[in-house]
Amino acid sequence: MKAVITVVGVDKVGIIAKVSAMLAEENINILDINQTIMDNLFTMIMYTDISKIKSDFSEISKKLDKLGEDMGVKISITHTDIYNSMHRI
Repeated sequence: MKAVITVVGVDKVGIIAKVSAMLAEENINILDINQTIMDNLFTMIMYTDISKIKSDFSEISKKLDKLGEDMGVKISITHTDIYNSMHRI
């Protein structure tokens, strides 16, 4: 079970650290990560393994939403099954 997590917002210290810490608390393993800063806009995409998560998927999504609000960025998580289904139609 895999998921893609995206983070977008104004760059500031600690974004990667806070998101990574929350994922570790939920036992989500980061398999691949790509981040960049474009004209002070921080963007990050993480490919993650969610097969051993502690909370259910919707609860993790809510926690990421709240974390994003607290940091002033937008964080979303999407199960890879959605991407796979879109390409089968």
